[in-house]
Amino acid sequence: MTFNEIKGNGTVVAALKGMVDTGKVPHAVMLHEEDAGGAFPICQAFLQYLFYGDEANAKISKMIHPDVHYIFPIQTHDKDTSVVHIAEFRALATENPFFREQELYDRIGAEGKQTVINVNEANFICEKLAFNSLEGGYKAVVMFLPEKMNIAAANKLLKSLEEPEGKVVFILITHSPEKVLRTIDSRCLHIRVFPEGLPDLPEDSSVAEFREIFISLMDALVSRDLKSGLEIGESLAALSSRERMKAFCSYASEAVRGIFLVQQGLGRIAGDSTASAYAGRCKKSFPRKALDIFGRAELLIERNVNPKILFTDMVDRLYLNV
Repeated sequence: MTFNEIKGNGTVVAALKGMVDTGKVPHAVMLHEEDAGGAFPICQAFLQYLFYGDEANAKISKMIHPDVHYIFPIQTHDKDTSVVHIAEFRALATENPFFREQELYDRIGAEGKQTVINVNEANFICEKLAFNSLEGGYKAVVMFLPEKMNIAAANKLLKSLEEPEGKVVFILITHSPEKVLRTIDSRCLHIRVFPEGLPDLPEDSSVAEFREIFISLMDALVSRDLKSGLEIGESLAALSSRERMKAFCSYASEAVRGIFLVQQGLGRIAGDSTASAYAGRCKKSFPRKALDIFGRAELLIERNVNPKILFTDMVDRLYLNV
């Protein structure tokens, strides 16, 4: 993947190329995308340009460069690092660089299970960065979903992020920057990747299900039908796993961001067309408050709060603010 192959996000591409051309590459860049929103191809194109300029090189495209390390969330009970799943990750990302988060979990056998970037991962990266670059240039770490990093891992990586030895760049790809630990977030240059120029891909069945639930929920809220809203809350509580409940909250968070963008006159970058149906039917304050509400619900899911109680509370809060 090269910058010439990237469709859309011209400002992002120009900024990243400019960093390399001027020699002012930051230690850490955080790319914020919607799920499957195109940040990974941009990351790969940036690495290609950083290491080889305009020359295409299979080591980057095949994700086998010895100085580029990929890390991502794995099961919480797994004491290994994501290296044990790198073959699956590499196959998924090379087959379809616009992969969804859930597709990754399906590939590594973590569907419906808690996943995390833990301190074992951080120790592995620090060990790798202690060695000289094998090709004499940059060393890079690509972290997919830094919002899944726990405090122990973050503390271990702080010095490497802030004062790396040699030519090191971290590229973090997040779907929920507000959930990234503040100590990590504050050390990154933030770049928003908009859902522009995306290929037509088969829609993931979970996304279709979540869209249907979200539309039903929003219809109930804007119609002031609390009873129907609470019934939808019960259907969310009946989802097959806590990971799927959290995945819905993440989907809903992106959807209300889209509503906000439409309300601000930025409909072309809102992504999901669902947003335009509700932008004029809810308060201007609703997206911001809804984002907090969905984030709170996701946190309570992680803390094993009873799903029926938390989703009832979530619907009540949304109803009061719509």
